Parts: sequence; C-alpha cells; structure tokens
Amino acid sequence: MNVRTQKKSLLKKIVAIVLGFGPGIFAIGYTIGTGSVTSMIVAGSKFNMQLLWVLLLSCLFSGVLMFSYGNYGLITGETALYGFKKHLKYGKMLAILIMVGITFGQWNSLMGILGISSNIIYEILALNFNSLKGYEYETVLSIAVVIIITFYLLMLVGKYTFFEKILVVFVTLMGVSFLLSLFFVQPLSIDVVKGLTPTIPDVPGGKMLVAAFVGTTMAAATFLSRPLFVKGKGWTIKNLNQQKKDAITAALLIFIISGTIMAVAAGALFYEGKEVTHVLDMANTLEPIAGKWAVTIFFFGALSAGLSSIFPCLLIAPLLVADYQSGELDTNSKQFRVITFIACLVALIGPAFGANPIEIQILSQVFNVFVLPAVVLGIILIVNNKKIMKGYKTSIGVNTGLFAALFFSLVISYNGIVALMEYF
Repeated sequence: MNVRTQKKSLLKKIVAIVLGFGPGIFAIGYTIGTGSVTSMIVAGSKFNMQLLWVLLLSCLFSGVLMFSYGNYGLITGETALYGFKKHLKYGKMLAILIMVGITFGQWNSLMGILGISSNIIYEILALNFNSLKGYEYETVLSIAVVIIITFYLLMLVGKYTFFEKILVVFVTLMGVSFLLSLFFVQPLSIDVVKGLTPTIPDVPGGKMLVAAFVGTTMAAATFLSRPLFVKGKGWTIKNLNQQKKDAITAALLIFIISGTIMAVAAGALFYEGKEVTHVLDMANTLEPIAGKWAVTIFFFGALSAGLSSIFPCLLIAPLLVADYQSGELDTNSKQFRVITFIACLVALIGPAFGANPIEIQILSQVFNVFVLPAVVLGIILIVNNKKIMKGYKTSIGVNTGLFAALFFSLVISYNGIVALMEYF
C-alpha cells in the first residue's frame, strides 16, 4: 500500500467516525452555540477559570440526563412530553409548561445567535471593505435576513439525516477552530485546578453568569428532544449500548469544547485585564497575541457555533409539538412550516431593533434554567416506574446522578431568580 492510499484510507476512517456520530451531534448543536461561546468568553475574561466547576457538573448531569431520556425513548418507543402527558398525574399541565418555557428560552436565544452571527460576518466584511463602516445597522440586518431565509429554505427541504450532516460539519469546524486557538493562548495550569473548586464570583453579574452557564450547558431542550432524535436515527432497543456511548461522547465533547473556549478567553483577556461587552471584543480575544490569523480562526469557530445552533433552535418548537402529540417530526407538514416561519420572524427582532446580542444571549440562557427542574423531575418519575419502563430497572448510579441533577437545577434556578432581580 503506497503513502497516498494510506492517507486516503485514514481520511476515510476519520470521516466515517465523524459521520457515524449519532443524535449526540444535536446535543452539541443545541448546547454549544453562540450562547455557550458568549458565556464562556465573558466568564473567562472576567473570572479566569473560576467557573470551570460549574461547567464540569453541568456536563456530568447532561450526560446522565441524555442517557436517561435516550433509554426511555428506546425502551418505550414514546417521546418525552407525550410520556409525561400520558403517565404522570399532572402530566398534561407539566408538558405544556415545559413546552412553553423551552420555546420561550430557545426563541430568545435564537435572537442572540442571529445577532452575534450577523455581527461576526459584518466585522469580517468591514475588515476588508472600509466603506461598510458607516452602515453597520443596515448591513447587520441585511445579513440576518439572508441567514434566516437561507436556513428556513433548508429546513423545508431537509430530513433528519440532512440536518445531522450539516451539524456535523459546523460542529467539527467549531471544535477544530477553538482547539487551534488554544495553541496561541493558554491559561496557567494552577488556575485550571483552582477552577474545579466550587465558588461563585462575588461581583455584580457573577450569579447571572453561573445561571447562564447552566442554562446553556444543561439545556432542557437537549434532553427532551433526545427520544425524537434517537427515533429519527432509526435506533431501537437493540441500540441501548450505542445510545449510552453516544450520550457519554456528547457530554465529554461539550465539556472539552466549552472548557477550551473559556481557557482561550482567560489566557488572552483575563491576564490583560480586558472584558467582553461587544461582539468585536470576542474576536479581539486573540489579536494581541497571535495577530489576524488567530482572529480569523476564532471568528470562524464562533460563526460555526452560531450557525450550528440555528438549526436546533428553529427545530425546537415543532419538535416539542410533535413530541406532545407523540408523532413523528414531519418537515413537510403545514404545522412545521408555520411554526418555523414564526421562529424566523422572532429571530429577526434583536437585529431589527439593533439590540446588543451579547446581553440578549446571556439573559436568554438564564431564562432556560427555570424549566430545568421540571424536566429532571419528569424523567426521574418516568424511569423509576417499572410498568412504563417494561421491567427495565434504572441503576443506583443513574438514579444518584438524576437526584443530584435535580438538586443542582433547583439551586441554580434559585440563583437565576436572585440574578434577574438584581439585574432588573
């Protein structure tokens, strides 16, 4: 075998591994969007690696919840909200509350994502075309309209596998971009170790960032949509082991990519005493140390993160409605087209009013934590009912993780309420 053939077969193996990744790719798409990137960069620039422990716990509990919801989907063949409505005493009310809460949080997030992505593209264009600098609002809004129309049209022609392949591309580009950025700047290793000790920054905005962190990393939408995506993948009860590996891999990758982003911001900005308040600040994270190339790489990563989140955010409302009705997600239905069209209009509100997308993004992540305890409690009640789970027994380890996740989500929700009261 010659060198060229070896290289080709190695490339084929890498592509096969990446494309073989299951519904976990949607978990990464939901979780690491511009919301996560923004939260990690702002946290890294303000507090160094101090909030690494929050990220670690969020990813740990995310893995347990993805695994539990995936198992429930494979064993019962039911979707999550439909299961709550069918099996729990006040399940119908709980399911509607969760559906409204998650849609509100995700559509808010969509505003911030579209705003940040449009701003990033504008900044790239402004670097090359000086004449655009006097038309920032018009250019950003035009870019936002083009992006959202493109994604809406893609939604109308796509199926599960199509969305999955596009997400694989964006998530891979994002991960590689941020890992390359880490080569230019690193935080001190002692700060990484200190970051694993639980502390909340005692400064204005500290509580809000902790809540935003959990809202973006332990995203309720990620777990609830899991049975539908597992179904979409064509998995059955025979794929329980594969589902477990997929959940672990997704949680691990979320931790690695998010931790890398925080580390880049800590290394580039915290030690320089700089903070992030606008989109361009995020790009400038690396310029003093590594020049324009690093800025381009970082921009590319942030843009991939934003674009990888638009699909899942547009999908969430029709997904939840399909989940509640216990039907398949039909991307050709009138219901799907109408709901995604409304989501597209909501997404344009931020850019249309020229709002600061970073503030929108962090606030939307805080709102996400309030529905989290209900989502965790629902699955605890379901997976511990042997009749529903057809005799399948949930292990002590998984139950410990679920109850710890419930306690954690309650603490963070309380923290989020205090943070919002301080903010307003």
